[in-house]
Amino acid sequence: MELGIGIGWRPEIADAVERLPGIDWVEAVAENLCPGHLPESLVRLRERGVTVVPHGVSLGLGGADRPDAARLAELAARAEALAAPLVTEHIAFVRAGGELTASAPLEAGHLLPVPRTWDALEVLCENVRIAQDALPVPLALENIAALVNWPDEEMTEGQFLAELVERTGVRLLIDVANLHTNRVNRGEDPAKALAELPVEAIAYVHVAGGVERDGVWHDTHAHPVGPEVLGVLAELVSRVSPPGVLLERDDAFPPEAELAAELAAVRAVVDSPDATAARPGPPSAHAGVDAAATRPGPAGVDAPGIATARLGPATGRAAVGSPSAATDRRVPLALAQTSLLSALTAGTPMPPGFDPGRLRVQARALVAKRADVVAKVAPELPGILGEGYRPAFLAYAGSRPQRGGYRRDALDFVEHLLARGGHDAEVRRQLTRWWKQRAGGRPPGRAARLLRGLTRAA
Repeated sequence: MELGIGIGWRPEIADAVERLPGIDWVEAVAENLCPGHLPESLVRLRERGVTVVPHGVSLGLGGADRPDAARLAELAARAEALAAPLVTEHIAFVRAGGELTASAPLEAGHLLPVPRTWDALEVLCENVRIAQDALPVPLALENIAALVNWPDEEMTEGQFLAELVERTGVRLLIDVANLHTNRVNRGEDPAKALAELPVEAIAYVHVAGGVERDGVWHDTHAHPVGPEVLGVLAELVSRVSPPGVLLERDDAFPPEAELAAELAAVRAVVDSPDATAARPGPPSAHAGVDAAATRPGPAGVDAPGIATARLGPATGRAAVGSPSAATDRRVPLALAQTSLLSALTAGTPMPPGFDPGRLRVQARALVAKRADVVAKVAPELPGILGEGYRPAFLAYAGSRPQRGGYRRDALDFVEHLLARGGHDAEVRRQLTRWWKQRAGGRPPGRAARLLRGLTRAA
């Protein structure tokens, strides 16, 4: 399936996307679409024959829990409403806690890396198979950018992706900006990753901009695509002709002419005669991965050169691919991911083996993203609080993890402000009115009971 050159469709640039020349397809964030009420811009693009691919961000297929059936049904409905040829998601976990750990559920509000271990791979593969069975079209999964490394990883990124493809047949969405991010933040060579992964499984490619601060690359999707990322794209194009390449932009949207110039730069790399001339012949089945040298042997036995550290006690390993393999590994993975996410969002002690400095950077990034997204989904709050919004939210979120999505986060934030007090009467009245209009009939918790008293007083 050839897609061509595309751009991420966002409401803020919908009109510009419709006018940009040479757009063959677009990608839209699945969770922002309602199948029965698609944005008129997307409807017009579909009528013009422009392919629209839904891109999910909330399944959390790399998490310890099995995929949520309702989320899968919603993603399937969006694919059918758009007549999409495929859907895409991420190799990441986005929540932890809950039943497997007998602890409160935690939401990251962000894509977090999966440990590249054989145990985590078993869980991921089973989750991918569940998703594939529930979706009406093929699934492709994206490699993510990461600020932290899991300790005692057993595979490189390329090896991990190759094994995932071999075991599930899933397609890959390769984000070259994320490969560059991992080069800066984790010391990983993009060329090595590309040499190891099965390039014939690539469904399409993402390109996006970012910025480096204090030795850390932030994959912002709010900066122009720089030569570093275009260089990784050129490396990929020298190995395979990607079916599609898409420019992502999620914030600080530039003028239309600048978007057109970025697309032209991407197209120039994809169409470069030098890249085509350097491209090798058909890739081998494992695309440079000696699977026999890296795959574990019988239960409890590792191939030479692979670290044997596990996420939990070494109690013997179920045969690779057996029905019980993923089930046996879910609880240890759940405990490890919950420990990490709790440290990042709730201020609990950092789990051993991680770089404390990088965890602090990741924690700050998560809180900052929550503040930015809540300001978008609830723009009235910065209007009510003025310059005090951001410091108030950062103080609130520093040790209070998300309990649900960002709208729930906004409600919890306002409940916290009203319960704490300290604002003048007019600000309290506006916050109270905002909360009452959106909280509906939700049974009140302790903070909400206090709020009920405040609303009666108001």
